[in-house]
Amino acid sequence: MKRRKFIRNSSQAGLALSFLGMYACKETKKKEEENLEDADLTVEEVDPFFKLSLAQWSIHKMINNDGVDPYSFAEKAKDWGFSGLEYVSQLYPADLDNNEYSEEAMANFIEKSNAEAERHGMQNVLIMIDGQGNLAVSDDKERKEAVERHHKWVDAAKDMGCQSIRVNLAGSDEPEEWKANSVDGLTQLGGYAKEKGINILVENHGGLSSNGEMLADVMATVDMDNVGTLPDFGNFCIERSSDGCAEDYDKYKGVEELMPYAKAVSAKSNVFDEAGNERAIDYKKMLQIVKDHGYTGYIGVEFEGSELSEEEGIIATKELLLRAAQEMA
Repeated sequence: MKRRKFIRNSSQAGLALSFLGMYACKETKKKEEENLEDADLTVEEVDPFFKLSLAQWSIHKMINNDGVDPYSFAEKAKDWGFSGLEYVSQLYPADLDNNEYSEEAMANFIEKSNAEAERHGMQNVLIMIDGQGNLAVSDDKERKEAVERHHKWVDAAKDMGCQSIRVNLAGSDEPEEWKANSVDGLTQLGGYAKEKGINILVENHGGLSSNGEMLADVMATVDMDNVGTLPDFGNFCIERSSDGCAEDYDKYKGVEELMPYAKAVSAKSNVFDEAGNERAIDYKKMLQIVKDHGYTGYIGVEFEGSELSEEEGIIATKELLLRAAQEMA
């Protein structure tokens, strides 16, 4: 072989080997980076099994005491890292209560709430209804009137794209009477809501509704697909006293009993320790109960404490939920 041709061929071979070496290094580095990314994803970026919503009650002091516009709810929730909104009917007195919940007032509430949710890319999840009558009261006429007063909220939930409304089962304090009244009130309201595609949810919210076994029994008796529960991690005081709770129901047992009927979940919080854990509620234990029941919907943050500001408490609760879920993964 001539010298010039030999040199040319040798140079080309050398370049080829050099290129192959560079390619191999590049591919090795790429794989290492991909492995690192996968490792980081496993440790830090695994999505929780649930979606995050914010209960508007978490900012009730801002609204009632500080004059914050309740229609800023969507913007605030978005800024704090939530995707779902849980409205509270009693936080709009200027528009609703003061106007006796007229058709015009309700339409205005719906229009403004929808506009804000759309502007900030938020999902309307549910509306918590208070002050519209007792669904478990013993007087048949009074109970029927309470059911009918809830109709406008079922309609509002439908117009807002919500999944559900949360109702209360206040009324009789006698267990068997309370159960019968609750079953009747929920069956009436559930029938109306079924036609609208809306769920009727009962929260453990004081009185006999905070007895998990009894509320679960009511749900089993009603036996309607669109009537269910909204288990709250912390609302298990059956009877209050002047200095706190006179009769408390086991919160973990209660959530376990209510989860088979759950269509929403409320993460209540009040006081945090130095490590960022809720002092009275084991969030990891609660989330394990929720997860074991196959729940993958919204969990709503509901901060009610006073040691932290509402904003600080909301963020602390959200971070606790995400951390507890990550430790379970």
